[in-house]
Amino acid sequence: MGIEWQNEMKKQQEELVRRLAELCSIESVLDESTAGPGAPFGEGIAQALTYMLELGEKEGFLAKNVDGYAGHLEYGDGEELIGVLAHLDVVPTGDGWASPPFSPEVREGKFYARGAQDDKGPAMAAFFALKLIKELGLPLSKKVRLIFGTDEESDWRDMDYYFEREKMPDMGFTPDADFPIITAEKGVADFTLTGQVPKGEAPEEGWLLESFEAGQRFNMVPDLARVRLSGEGDVFELKEKYQDYLITRRIRGYAEESDDHLTLVLEGKAHHGSEPDKGLNAALKLAEFLQELKLDNAGKRYLDFVGDKLTDGFFGEKLGLAQKDERVGPLTVNGGIFRYEVGGEQGIGLNIRYPITGDVTSIQGLLEETTKPFGFSVEVRDNKKGHFVDDHHPLVQTLARVYEEQTGEEAKPLSIGGATYARALDTGVVFGPLFPGSEETAHQRDEFIMVEDLMKAAALYAQAIYELAK
Repeated sequence: MGIEWQNEMKKQQEELVRRLAELCSIESVLDESTAGPGAPFGEGIAQALTYMLELGEKEGFLAKNVDGYAGHLEYGDGEELIGVLAHLDVVPTGDGWASPPFSPEVREGKFYARGAQDDKGPAMAAFFALKLIKELGLPLSKKVRLIFGTDEESDWRDMDYYFEREKMPDMGFTPDADFPIITAEKGVADFTLTGQVPKGEAPEEGWLLESFEAGQRFNMVPDLARVRLSGEGDVFELKEKYQDYLITRRIRGYAEESDDHLTLVLEGKAHHGSEPDKGLNAALKLAEFLQELKLDNAGKRYLDFVGDKLTDGFFGEKLGLAQKDERVGPLTVNGGIFRYEVGGEQGIGLNIRYPITGDVTSIQGLLEETTKPFGFSVEVRDNKKGHFVDDHHPLVQTLARVYEEQTGEEAKPLSIGGATYARALDTGVVFGPLFPGSEETAHQRDEFIMVEDLMKAAALYAQAIYELAK
């Protein structure tokens, strides 16, 4: 008799949701200020890793903490190794949540918390999948490792450290994007544009751009931007013009006046940096308004770059970078971090996702040519080459069969602009957790995952792990 994977996993739902709530209560955001031995990325992330490893030990899995950079739970015997990679770090929360992001709640079948979808929910689903295999006493001829990373949302220092010390799985998957199967990912590079800002003064009846700031991460669409202006311009007229701009575009924001300056704040909508056109970049919208003002030369130059080269240039066309290939589609550009200080520095952080056929060196050269007139120098902060696995590989074929058996839907391989741990493996793909038509809320306020979908994903992971390792 075959195993009813969905029914078996349904029995685990209450405990899975309870454990996930405990995990998502841990504020595992990168915090260099609390970093130390065993906690290279901060105390919160270290706490989340410890939680998962201790939970695994209680279930009888072999647990190993690799100096706080990553860890794994192991089950099964054999020479071959199947890997399932998930990450426990999360991006900053931003403002405007309906409920506290680290106080998980289930409302109308949705589990709300930072990390619910990216990637603590899927990590817990994979854990309960392996737990179910153990409880059912299913024989395995290969070892299975659930590998938990801790720096996926930043620089992937965790994977570099881990795989310098631990065996590379023969094949595996990460539950960190979409079903049915993602076999190809774009290259991802973070670029920093930096330069000096001279001391300046406001033009007559105009404004001095004292500061401009937005964003916290390269791979997030900024949801809040703030500018500080000073000068002899008409404050009432400016505030009225700003209000009209916000109302016309149905954007939230406000102006705050003090004795010697005026602050404008604009609220956008956060989104994953792999799809910059689907968010509302607060920096770009605020720059669009400011470009209409009479500003000092240095401030105008900075905002002209933002407005003329980044606004509505999500596919690199305004930077001279537009390119695409048939496997993964077009290059994308996300302006994730913006900093400007009069008499100090100007900076912009770009997250560029390029086709597998693309080359980061040529992209840098084109960026240098385009940005030089605006006073920027360009550096590559981080680069991850594109990744793909042939659609006919046994890993892909096995996962496709499992997906089709449980869902009755065709498992056609996909490609994405996101960077997942699939590329940390020599042979790795993405397997869920989002089903076709599900709402993506990763990196957004009020992040959630449907409990029903999470349980379906866990059942798929259980059968997939068993089929790959039996």
